[in-house]
Amino acid sequence: YGFLQKPVAETILFKNATIWTNEVEGILENSDVLIKDGSIIAVGKEIHLSEILNKDEVVKTVDASGKHISCGIIDEHSHIAIKRGVNEGSQAVTAEVRIGDVINANDVNIYRQLAGGVTASQLLHGSANPIGGQSAIIKLRWGSSAEEMKIDGADGFIKFALGENVKQSNWGDFNRVRFPQSRMGVEQVFYDAFYRAKKYQLEWNLYNDMPSSMKRRSESPREDLELNALVEILKSERFVTCHSYVQSEINMLMHVADSMNFRINTFTHILEGYKVANKMKNHGVGGSTFSDWWAYKFEVNDAIPYNATLLNNAGVVTAINSDDAEMGRRLNQEAAKAVKYGQTTEEDAWKMVTLNPAKLLHLDDRMGSIKAGKDADIVIWSDHPLSVYAKAEQTYVDGICLFDLQRDLRLREQNLKERIRIIQKMMNEKNEKKQKPKKEKERLYHCDTLEP
Repeated sequence: YGFLQKPVAETILFKNATIWTNEVEGILENSDVLIKDGSIIAVGKEIHLSEILNKDEVVKTVDASGKHISCGIIDEHSHIAIKRGVNEGSQAVTAEVRIGDVINANDVNIYRQLAGGVTASQLLHGSANPIGGQSAIIKLRWGSSAEEMKIDGADGFIKFALGENVKQSNWGDFNRVRFPQSRMGVEQVFYDAFYRAKKYQLEWNLYNDMPSSMKRRSESPREDLELNALVEILKSERFVTCHSYVQSEINMLMHVADSMNFRINTFTHILEGYKVANKMKNHGVGGSTFSDWWAYKFEVNDAIPYNATLLNNAGVVTAINSDDAEMGRRLNQEAAKAVKYGQTTEEDAWKMVTLNPAKLLHLDDRMGSIKAGKDADIVIWSDHPLSVYAKAEQTYVDGICLFDLQRDLRLREQNLKERIRIIQKMMNEKNEKKQKPKKEKERLYHCDTLEP
């Protein structure tokens, strides 16, 4: 699905659409959206271009009658576009490893998720360790390099994890050698790590406060990349997204954070969140959950389909995430389940995959709603976006159309012709020592994937 010519941002006026603003204006009927230079310029009825644009400016007008326009979907918890492994499971604390160093910009799942209306994702380390690696937040800028996909100025995040995965209780006898092996041990890993980080921070503070004359006669503390990341958490310069299920452990980690004077940013999965929603609200932590995944391991037995609604009703910033390359293509339908199960309003349900994950990633000043001044990450839907019949007809990232339903048909034909050309070339080769074709199985990562 490569472009022969890379698309560019245009000045476009979308007219007569139903617009899901995610702002106080709510859902606007028969309204317009104007985008230019990668930003949303104006939203409303009867936009007067002469008051906004230069007289000679070229504007592409699109009649969106009968269509729905929303901001792009944001996946708070994803493992797509990662190369050669999602877990560094060799030790319990691996805060120094960075997903941003192994982004695979050619992963076809980027394109597939654009086809489902997704425009941004947090790429997370897996859940093998209590303290995992640093995440990368990207826009799905298909056709760009790994560095170009990273969102400039985005806050730093890191993956923590609780439960069966980190104590390795369901990974077989091979994984019986690494501490921790119990939920008690998981808690102690956190305390040990942050006590070391506080001591390390104190050593650097003492060194930095020395007069220059003393610094010349002293050695600086040894740089430690692992502890640097933990110190950033203590200083509220890096934020924690934590894999979680059981209420006892959710309470435990909030207590650890309170005692170490920092705040957990997001509990992800959080399938027993409904049991501790008020405590989460008081701590100031958000929840990023599944709509209806349960019963796939013991600690998910108490999951219920009303979790997202109950968290949202308690005032917790609530998102619905994928954790899965396939589910990431239909997050609009996952959001709709909050309406089906919990009678969440349609607008609140839609915010669970747009504005709320933007808030959890500290990006709501730039994305997550249709508002003048925000990034032009928008989706043109054929139908009500919470409907199973809705298709993303066009997906724009920074005002650039990176998925188009009609162009997709041409790209499929282009791919088929190229495949046939290559196969024919192989068949025509006269060399007797022909290399047999090898099928590469697509690797889809999840939280608990250990293999590269």
